[in-house]
Amino acid sequence: MALADLALLVANIVYGTSYVVTRAVLADVPPATLALLRVLIGAAVLVPLSLRTRVRLSGREHARIVAMGVIGFAAAFAFGHWGLARSTATNAALLIVVEPLALVLLGPVLLGERLRRSEALGAALALMGAAIVVVNGIPGLTLALLPRWRGDVLLVLSGFAYAAYSVLGRPILKRHPALPVTAQSILWAVPGLVPLVAQEWLEGERAAFSGPAVAGILYLGVVITALGYLVWNWALERVPAARAGIFVNLQPVVGALLGVLFLGEAVSGFTVGGGVLIVFGLFLTMRRGRE
Repeated sequence: MALADLALLVANIVYGTSYVVTRAVLADVPPATLALLRVLIGAAVLVPLSLRTRVRLSGREHARIVAMGVIGFAAAFAFGHWGLARSTATNAALLIVVEPLALVLLGPVLLGERLRRSEALGAALALMGAAIVVVNGIPGLTLALLPRWRGDVLLVLSGFAYAAYSVLGRPILKRHPALPVTAQSILWAVPGLVPLVAQEWLEGERAAFSGPAVAGILYLGVVITALGYLVWNWALERVPAARAGIFVNLQPVVGALLGVLFLGEAVSGFTVGGGVLIVFGLFLTMRRGRE
């Protein structure tokens, strides 16, 4: 297994823990406020580390980094948090697969990248397996998704925003190191989130900084936001965006397993079968053989 593949594998397993943590923290901290705290903590970690690495960006590259911050950090976090607050954990886990699907679709169109046959088949199997795991059935056949459409729409928008971050960043990451690109992009999330936080305050929404809430905020800010995005961008320097996106299908499986461990949810045959499909899909994705 290539080092970039291993990094994507581990990173997405860690990302999968964010659903449980975010769900818990949202009980004490409003969605936009939590998003702003995450990017501020992430910036506090990444910016000092990036100061030793100087990069010269063209005007077009600078515009892309601004868009990465506003869309891939601010919008993605805000939509994701609002969606989690309005939908169910099951639907939230399911709809994260919008991100790899969007990358598979947008990568070839906007970046001229293409998947090998084995990678395309792996993507389809992993996507199918993730859907089966998180809904504990076959959508449209064994059960219907819950009618949480407002939250679900927000979660879909969050998935597209995450995908847009990768599509916007891939050309820059081919020419510049991941650390300064990640640090600069996260800074642009702050002006994108401040108006949303101000609106929460005007509406009387306040954060309650309990011990568990502070621990969750630090975990989301340091591990998921700062280190998570840095590892993702490092890997994105080395693999096509569409291929990297396939690994996101691990997140729903991790979320389902954590639901079993911490929420007492039952493991069904659909959970096992979907997990097998995802593992096999990832195996096909990571194969380096010729078509």
